[in-house]
Amino acid sequence: MPRFTRQEIEHLGDLSRIALTDQEIERLQGELNVITDSIDKVQEVAKDHVPPTANPVPLEAYMREDEPIAPLTQEEALSGAPRQEEGMFVAPQILSD
Repeated sequence: MPRFTRQEIEHLGDLSRIALTDQEIERLQGELNVITDSIDKVQEVAKDHVPPTANPVPLEAYMREDEPIAPLTQEEALSGAPRQEEGMFVAPQILSD
């Protein structure tokens, strides 16, 4: 990729209506050139025999079969509760009236 010149950075600043100082122009020029150098490196290895991927790790590694199981009964769900009343968990009140 071509490198960004000082004039191009100034032009981009003008287009976006941003007043850039000399230091900002130099910093942006360096940063944009580092980005374009990185893109060049990626393009060197991205050949026709390498298929494009959106995710380097296959998603099926995280998937499992969706097998239905019987849900807990109300009694089973409440069996470990320290307190229960009328089929519901009882917790300490944290908000006042």
